[in-house]
Amino acid sequence: MLKRYFLNNKKRNFSNASIWIKGGSDVDSVGKKGINKILSLLLTRGCEGFNNFTLSEYIESFGAELNQEVLEDGISISIKSINEHFSKLLPLLDLIINKPTLLEIEFQKVKKFSINFIKKDKENPFNICFENWKRIVYPNHPYAFNTNGNANDVSKISYEDILHEFKNFKSRDKYLISNNVEINGVNIETLEKKPLDEKSRTINYDLSPNNRFDFNNNDSNQTIIMVGNQTCSRRSDEYLPLKVLESYLSFGMSAALFKLFREKNGITYDLGVYYPVRSGNAPFLVYLSVSNKKALFAFELLSTLWKDLLLNPLFDDEIFLAKEKLKGSLLLGNQSLDEILQRKIQLLSYGITSISELDLNSKIDEISSLNIFKLTNKYFSKPFLSISGNEKICLEISKRWEQNF
Repeated sequence: MLKRYFLNNKKRNFSNASIWIKGGSDVDSVGKKGINKILSLLLTRGCEGFNNFTLSEYIESFGAELNQEVLEDGISISIKSINEHFSKLLPLLDLIINKPTLLEIEFQKVKKFSINFIKKDKENPFNICFENWKRIVYPNHPYAFNTNGNANDVSKISYEDILHEFKNFKSRDKYLISNNVEINGVNIETLEKKPLDEKSRTINYDLSPNNRFDFNNNDSNQTIIMVGNQTCSRRSDEYLPLKVLESYLSFGMSAALFKLFREKNGITYDLGVYYPVRSGNAPFLVYLSVSNKKALFAFELLSTLWKDLLLNPLFDDEIFLAKEKLKGSLLLGNQSLDEILQRKIQLLSYGITSISELDLNSKIDEISSLNIFKLTNKYFSKPFLSISGNEKICLEISKRWEQNF
């Protein structure tokens, strides 16, 4: 079923329409990881009345943009143009979703591109470290896999597999949102279907340190450390308290991570918190990269910070500042129409209705230090650690990991 939403977000001189198709890489079949990424790319490479080149030329002739993205929980396809051309471009979404050409020659191009992209992605030790972290945190779970798939699976995906996947694609729930009322005239048909089952599992808090640790050896002078766990769905009441914790740790130069690793010790290249919006149990991890010489010291600092979060609630002034920074970040996210539409349509597909800025701020204000303290102990008392670095350093960190966690 297609659900339409109109966002009356002030008058702008351009329009954007975005379709969210429920089910992304989380519905990739076993042995075919990456098939929905290939399908998504293929959808935008030709539809009824347009081949790959004429479709691109038609869109570019209006100075418009056509974008697609595959996430764990869904596929996003959007089109954006100035208002005067929007009526000419909006019907393309109908054609792309319902009447794509899906040519075999284009499939071969997309498949080759996907394999090359995956191989290139593997050259980055940060990506390898993250993939290892997801693998131990999400065993037998769709979130364990890269949305682009893996080279071995992608190489085995056939043209017939894509045609079969498109049949499944047509039956998935779809959500259309725009800041232009003309979407009410768009007819994007889809079969009725029950919402996809949520992919979640019970977290095992009794895992030994060895089962919560992984590393890969790299020959660079950089050590990458990632520590965290899976947490809750975006629908959960625990989401906002964890966002406040994320703000405390990583938002701005007053953040705990910045002050500890850069201001006081000046030892990190990159650091932050990764806490995305997900329909299932979202990952929450702290990541940092340091030189090999500083890796052991950095791990000890991180261990100390982690234990402090587990043993001591945040002070009133710390949580007040974290809340204010979170409110500021939410306001910043409302400056871009693209971000607003993408966020709203994604949440609507999760069954979450929008609330006013006033109500959201009120919910944030109600969060107490005790709320956050309980969640840190619920989710982070048995964290998972992934490292990319020199083997000797990784093994030494492994020993300290066993002692500390």
